[in-house]
Formats: sequence, structure tokens, C-alpha cells
Amino acid sequence: MLSSLISSIASRWILIIALAVAFLVLLPIVSVFFIASFPSEPIWGHLLSTVLPRYLQNTLILMAGVAIFSAAIGTTAAWLVTMYRFPFRKLLEWALFLPLAIPAYVGAYALVDFLEYAGPVQTALRTLFGWKLANEYFFPEIRSTGGAVFALTFALYPYVFLISRAALNEQSGAMFEVSRALGKGPLTRFFKVGLPLIRPAAFAASAIVMMETVSDFGVVDYFAVQTLTTGIFSIWLDSYNVGGAAQIAVLVLCIMFVLVALEKFSRRKIKVFGSAKSTIPISPIELKGAAAWTASAFCFIPFAFGFCLPGGVMLWHAIRKPEHWIEPGLAKALGHTLFTGSIAAALTVFAATIMVYGVRLANDIRLSAVMPATMLGYAVPGVVLAIGVMIPLAAFDHLVADSFLAVFGVDPGLLITGSSLVIIFAYFVRFFAIAQNSADAAMGRIGPSLPAAARTLGRSPARTLRAVYIPMVKGSILTALSLVFVDCVKELPATLLLRPFNFDTLATRVYERASLENIGEAAPPAILVTLVGCFGVALLVRINR
Repeated sequence: MLSSLISSIASRWILIIALAVAFLVLLPIVSVFFIASFPSEPIWGHLLSTVLPRYLQNTLILMAGVAIFSAAIGTTAAWLVTMYRFPFRKLLEWALFLPLAIPAYVGAYALVDFLEYAGPVQTALRTLFGWKLANEYFFPEIRSTGGAVFALTFALYPYVFLISRAALNEQSGAMFEVSRALGKGPLTRFFKVGLPLIRPAAFAASAIVMMETVSDFGVVDYFAVQTLTTGIFSIWLDSYNVGGAAQIAVLVLCIMFVLVALEKFSRRKIKVFGSAKSTIPISPIELKGAAAWTASAFCFIPFAFGFCLPGGVMLWHAIRKPEHWIEPGLAKALGHTLFTGSIAAALTVFAATIMVYGVRLANDIRLSAVMPATMLGYAVPGVVLAIGVMIPLAAFDHLVADSFLAVFGVDPGLLITGSSLVIIFAYFVRFFAIAQNSADAAMGRIGPSLPAAARTLGRSPARTLRAVYIPMVKGSILTALSLVFVDCVKELPATLLLRPFNFDTLATRVYERASLENIGEAAPPAILVTLVGCFGVALLVRINR
């Protein structure tokens, strides 16, 4: 009787914690809609007749351009490294992941530094051909919509490459062998056999790329491209109109929800079946001569522009001016980054594990419906999330401070929004989906007989979690912990808007120095961010072997 009572109480507490986590994740999203519905100064009509069409047009152009080029590069590269053998294939197979380690805004800063008028490329052209002025020759404008598409494409194509390559590896090689036996050439096999098989996966990856494009602030701000994200910054910080910023944020959220729905719909179309006994692994075809070197060159180009160029430019500046490595502000920014990222990652993974376990323990359809809703945080751009986090937490902070002052006669200040806690909470909401996905997938692989046996032996739900689930999902939890930490380190918009006064992270330090055209000072923190990103990519490569 006592054991049953304890088990019931533990189950109830786990469910309460699961619901509380869901509430915290959904609070900022609901807040954005509430603030947009009741603005203090309605300016929607003014926005609609002035800047909003331009913001929306530029956003859609960026989304389409980045998605098309990322899909073309990612699917083709995945097809080549999976289906063929050519020089440096093994090296390029993992090198194509590396641009994920470099934030898109770092790639944008390096691209401008390398290709601008005073950069090494145009300087070499003027020296070689004797040109003196810019109007004596044509060179594409780097800080433009086209430049932003270029920078974002080479930063985001690995998403398409990763997912398309995984989809290809899941297919049986028999289909491709049959197409070869029927005399079909390489292009026919790609367009008629390979592409239809990976199209749902490639479309899902393209939807993720478009979400990341809409979320971006660092690249579009540096390239002076006015998008919905920069519009939120402008209206909130320059016009001090939170309601107007929230209304644009709702439009961004609507775009995100459409992309999430399209991504989910594309997964439903995946209906490729096969018997495990009849599955034949894909046998890569040996390429020779010009075809082999062309394949190598095609796979090397995105790696060069996505990783070698930004990494090389930042490394050159860091070596050329080593004194920037010993600036006191850099060490403080590194400490802030490690502190907020570590705490946020630990809390996020812990809460996701408890929530997933609580939902499985309850086995309630209504509670299970909460889990997909908590996935929306990852689809919410950092700048939109900042609005939804700041307003309710600021109201809560002022309520606590006023109550404390009334009771004790002392003003404690802003305990949450005036400290790094607000950034940690934003990271928690933004990256909760990563941890939840990992925990859900890992616990789903555990057969029901093991926890049932533990309960039969009188183990409480909490002890079952510790003794059965945690040891078996430890690897997935550690992976989620690492990936969430890496994403926290790279996050710029939310950190930029929510950080307390005089609180720098590596990401904000890179942005501030690069915005002032001081690439030399931006180089050391950019390299540190990249090193952390390389750690995350190494995990991805290991998982996808």
C-alpha cells in the first residue's frame, strides 16, 4: 500500500513538472500573440503602407534563393559522395559538414573582407590589369541581397547534404544496379531514380534552411538587406514600439508555422518500403579522368566557401594582430558564453528528459498533444523569441521588486531581466526541441518490458527513471547536451536583445567588432565560436557514420 502511494505521488509530481516545462516553453510564443493583439500604439496600417511590403519581399527572395541553391548543392554533393568514388572522397565526405561549425554571420564578415574594394581579390585585379578606380571595371556588389544569398547558402547547405545523404544511405543499392543494367546514364539515374527517392527528405531539409534564413539577423544586417527580422529590431529599438515589433513578429511566426507544416507534410509522403533481408548496400562506382576530378572540384567548392574562406580570413587577422587575444574583454566574453551555454544546456536537457518521461508515464493522449507544441520554440527566430521572453519576465520582475519593496522596504532590482537568467531562459525555449527530440527518440527504443519489470519490483517512477532509462539513453543525452551547448554559443539575435548591460558573449563581441569594420578584433572570438562549432560537427559526423 505504501509503495503504491509513493508511486502515485511520484507519478503526479513528474506530470506536474512535465506540464510546467510545456508552459514555460509556450509562454513566449503566446506572449508575442498577446502583445501584437493589444499594442499600446497601433501602427500596423502605417507599416503595411510603408516598410512592411519591402521587408516581406526581401525575406521571401532570400528564402527562395537560399533554399534553391542549398538544395542544388546539398543533394548533388550527397549523391556524388554516396554513389561514386573519386579523389579525396573520404576527406570531402566529412569536410562538407564543416560549414555548420561557422555561424553564418562570421562567414558574411569574412566574405566582405575578402571581396570588398579594399580586399585582396579586387586589389589583385587592379594591380594585374592596371585599373585605378572602381568605375574602370565591373565587380558584383557584395553587400546586397545576392551577397546575402551567397553567404547564407554556403552556411546552410550542410543541412540538405546531411539529410539527403542519410536518405540515400537508407535505400537499397538494387534499384540503382537495375537502372545501370537497363543502360541508364548518370544523369538519368540521378533525376529518375535518386532524386524521387530523396525528394521528401530534401524538401524537409530545405524547409529547415528557409527557417534558418528567416531567423538570421547577423548576415542581413551586415549586408544592409531589410528583412522582417531587421524590421523587428528597428521598430523595437529605434522606434520603441514593442506592439509594432510584435505584430511583425506574428507575421514571421506565421511563415515559420507554414514551413513547419510543409516539413511535416513532406515526411508523410515518404512511403519507400523494403525488406531488411533483401536490402543491398550501395556500391559506389569508380570515376576516372576528368569526371573524377570534376566531382572532387564540385564537392570542394562549397567546403572552400563555407569553411576555408571564413576560417582562413579570421585566422589571418588573428595571427596578424595577436594582441587582440589578450584583451580582458575577450576572456570575460568567453566566461559569459561558457556559463550561460552550460547552464542553459544542462537545464534544457534535464527538463526535456523529465517531460518526455512524464508523457510516457502518463500514457495520456491529451498530454501527448503538448509535446509537438513545445517543438515550436526551435522554429521561432531569436529576435521574435526575445519579445516573447522580455515582456512577461519584465512584468514578473517588477511585480516581485514592488512586492519586496512594500514588505521589506528594500528594492532588489530586476532579478531575471537584469541578469543572465533571461538569456538562459531564452536559450531554454529556443533549443528545447533539440533536447526533446533526442530524449524522445532514445526512450522510444526502450522496450516496455524493462520499465514494467521495474515497477513490478516496487520501483517508483523516479527510481525507474534513474535505474532503467538514464543508463540506456545516456549517450543520446550527452549528444543533446553538446548540440544544445553549441547552438547556445552561436545564438546572436536573442543574446543581443536580452543581455544585461555590459554583458558580452563571444557572439555579441564578434557582431559588435565586425559592425564597426574591426575584423581584427572580431577574429579571436569568431575563431573560439568556430572551435566550439567544430566540436558539435564532430559529433554529427560520428553519429552519421
